[in-house]
Amino acid sequence: MIREFMLKDLDSIMELWLETNKQAHDFIDNSYWDNNFKSVKEMLPQSTIYVYEHNSQIQGFIGLIDDYIAGIFISKDNQSRGIGKKLLNYTKEKYMKLSLQVYQRNARAVQFYLREGFTISKEQIDEGTGEIEYIMEWSR
Repeated sequence: MIREFMLKDLDSIMELWLETNKQAHDFIDNSYWDNNFKSVKEMLPQSTIYVYEHNSQIQGFIGLIDDYIAGIFISKDNQSRGIGKKLLNYTKEKYMKLSLQVYQRNARAVQFYLREGFTISKEQIDEGTGEIEYIMEWSR
């Protein structure tokens, strides 16, 4: 089931945030994610977050700032089971347009977003990592 974030979820989703970022971005040193953990944890409660929960276990979440998708995070054991698509579709029902940034080298995520109707609108360098990233957009 998809539901809105509750403050009691914070530790669980931060573990998921850290684990999935390190897994999906093996081309970025783990210290980058470790060093950003505290600031993300402080920012997260001010964002719009939808959680995917099954049997009282959080299996994934999507985080937004206005109509910008800060990320979709799915636990390692639950990837490729349609949870990301469900979270994205749930979000698409609530917004007329969405945008996001994704690393070019995260080919799996790039293909997912292209398949889900996003288009690449710009390419740029992420100053924090030096990696090429795409700005992708979707609208109804």
